[in-house]
Amino acid sequence: MRVIFAGTPEFAATALQALHAAGFDIPLVLTQPDRPAGRGMQLHASAVKQFAQQHGIPVAQPVSLRLDGKYPDVAKEAHELLLSTPHDVMVVAAYGLILPLSVLQIPRLGCLNIHGSLLPRWRGAAPIHRAIETGDSETGITIMQMEEGLDTGPMLLMQSVPIAGDDTTGGLHDKLAALGGTMIVDALRRLQQGTLHATVQPEDGVCYAAKISKTEAALDFRLPADVLERKIRAFNPFPGAHADYAGATLKIWGARAIPTATPAIPAIPGQILATSPTGILVACGQGALELIELQKPGGKRLLVSEFLKGFDFIVGNCFD
Repeated sequence: MRVIFAGTPEFAATALQALHAAGFDIPLVLTQPDRPAGRGMQLHASAVKQFAQQHGIPVAQPVSLRLDGKYPDVAKEAHELLLSTPHDVMVVAAYGLILPLSVLQIPRLGCLNIHGSLLPRWRGAAPIHRAIETGDSETGITIMQMEEGLDTGPMLLMQSVPIAGDDTTGGLHDKLAALGGTMIVDALRRLQQGTLHATVQPEDGVCYAAKISKTEAALDFRLPADVLERKIRAFNPFPGAHADYAGATLKIWGARAIPTATPAIPAIPGQILATSPTGILVACGQGALELIELQKPGGKRLLVSEFLKGFDFIVGNCFD
């Protein structure tokens, strides 16, 4: 089976690697244009492009696929490339561009998407972040047949994964990426055999995972401690939860909610209740949050025992 692959970040590269290892013919890869990154803001190729180049797979990087969009000439060229590239199916994973109907109709067997949630829950851009942030007990991978709507197409395969109490988006991402690679190989083999069956998504349980904004990562200690602890895990590694203290913006990479913590004296949210080599206890709207891994501007991520060697927290003082 000939598979055109469309994807951009590591999540997608894991699936591309699985398809390549399984022996599928991949005549073309689509990925986002190179983006500036790092301190020097130099252009960097996506993880998918890097893998494709390492294995001699042709790569195209159109900025748009919409014939009626801002770049119709670019989109037309991409359409012509897809039409002239012999293939049976397109696999899409975290591509980052909308596939219009004109593209969805090109592959003989349609377009299959690897989505990081148990649809119809968490359609949209950031399903892993939102599942952790909301406190879901499980998530998973759905292989779906793509249509024009946002993650609305029929479901082909689904498998769940429990969300552990210490899971971060980074760790859960890696679990789901590996699962997605295994499942898309299975799906394509079933498609070849004619044993892949579609199920229409139910209307109940639909919710959307909005794209993550950096402004969301500022911690508001007026919120309950367990809500803040989930946010910290959800925004690790991107964009990284943070809070201001003594004029410095500190990244908070690890924390533990203590819902029943009761200070000896009345405290306001954000006030330092105690410090120790194992954690910095901070009052919240409900309970307290024990900060256990932090990073100061220009520094490294450190456990509290190391962080305190170069930074002072004073009991009674408050985060800004």
